[in-house]
Amino acid sequence: MPTNVSEYIYLMPFVILGVTILISLIIEMVSKESELILPWISIISFFIISLYSLLNINQHFILFNGMIEVGGRSAIFNFVFNLGALLVTLSSVDYIKKYGSYYGEYFILIQFSVLGMMIMAAASDIIMIFLGLELMSISFYVLAGINRKKLSANEASMKYFLLGAFATGFIVYGIALIYGSATTTNISYIVSNFSSLIHNVIFVTGFILFLIGFSFKIAAVPFHMWVPDVYQGSATTVTGLMSTTGKVAAFSVLILSLSAVYFLNVTNTFSAYFAALSTMSMLLGSIVAISQKNLKRMLAYSSIAHAGYMLIGLAAGNIESIEGIIFYLMVYSFINLGAFGIIAIIEGENDSRTDLDAFAGLNSKNPLLAALMSLFMIALAGIPPFAGFFGKYYVFLGAIKADLTWLAIIGVLSSVISVYFYLRVIVYMYFRESNYNFQPYLTPYAMVSVVICGLFVILFGIIPDLLMNIITDAIK
Repeated sequence: MPTNVSEYIYLMPFVILGVTILISLIIEMVSKESELILPWISIISFFIISLYSLLNINQHFILFNGMIEVGGRSAIFNFVFNLGALLVTLSSVDYIKKYGSYYGEYFILIQFSVLGMMIMAAASDIIMIFLGLELMSISFYVLAGINRKKLSANEASMKYFLLGAFATGFIVYGIALIYGSATTTNISYIVSNFSSLIHNVIFVTGFILFLIGFSFKIAAVPFHMWVPDVYQGSATTVTGLMSTTGKVAAFSVLILSLSAVYFLNVTNTFSAYFAALSTMSMLLGSIVAISQKNLKRMLAYSSIAHAGYMLIGLAAGNIESIEGIIFYLMVYSFINLGAFGIIAIIEGENDSRTDLDAFAGLNSKNPLLAALMSLFMIALAGIPPFAGFFGKYYVFLGAIKADLTWLAIIGVLSSVISVYFYLRVIVYMYFRESNYNFQPYLTPYAMVSVVICGLFVILFGIIPDLLMNIITDAIK
């Protein structure tokens, strides 16, 4: 156990973000220029934390009497959360003026949400998971309706809040039953005694309720009903944040909950549950996305399908599939942030120009934007040599090693279906004439964000081992 001084050294990501939030709150209260200052304070903070986390991936400590884990797995998730938030903040600098939410508290809410995600990923006690989840969720509820004058934003916020509160009820009741049967909320104890606890009906019931609650957070079928309306009604940059880092945080908890399966070789009792959710999510997400004309709504159903692909790894429950999920989560975050970043650039006032027709003829208006959007669509479809292909490859490989070849085959079929609606966007951009008379307003900050996402997608597609080796070291 490290000393108190070293505890604070390894807790620096939490300390830095906590101090940043306090400074941001003071600036918001005393300065009339807070909306100009806060994005850059946020960006600097997110950059420092993401870099610090990346440099400390090989460290691993349990702090505060088994409440928080630092380094290793939590460090790599912290890197994704903060880099993702940095890219969203860059995209938001000019977007929130167009959206009508030019408020300093917008960036403070992003900071709070990231702190919640970091607590979830670093939790070594179930109570800490719940605290982090609520901090993230409440921030998202407010961000979804940040522009109170928009009816679509109000609807998105209300739907997300009501259904999110309902899902939280499952999680809290599940935690109560887990505590009642295990007599502790310490995750290390529960993991080490998982093989005996799994025979306790109360524990199994509580664990299933816990999984159901987080199945809602990752937007898996049949707990997906909130996703299309919330993604469409929220600000595009907020949707990008929720669909990437928010999903990564929820998956980090699910991965942690199965630690006994892939570390201690305990039988994966919940494999059938994850396999059923995976199958339904992949097929429904891919099929329904075909009929969508609004790009935000299409990417919402795409997000459901991608949750299904990642659930294949939880159904397999071996170390290869867990590494594959983390790889998938990281590259998917960059792909989706890039795609939503371009939609935010094309989007007009009052939520206009988010439909497929707005992207018709984009190549003639701005070849760079069309090329980047094509890159993200091809990567989402899982076509090599981009990073999206290897995300699916590693997850499918883990499923085959776990004798779940049939599930991998369904995943491949779903991917084939999804190629249609991803390539349709490319067809519109290059082979259709535009019905919209507008020129994309390219802000340097938004373009930097989108280009960074594109570079990561290409890099991890060409050299996937670069990322996979980091993940393997973090898991070990």
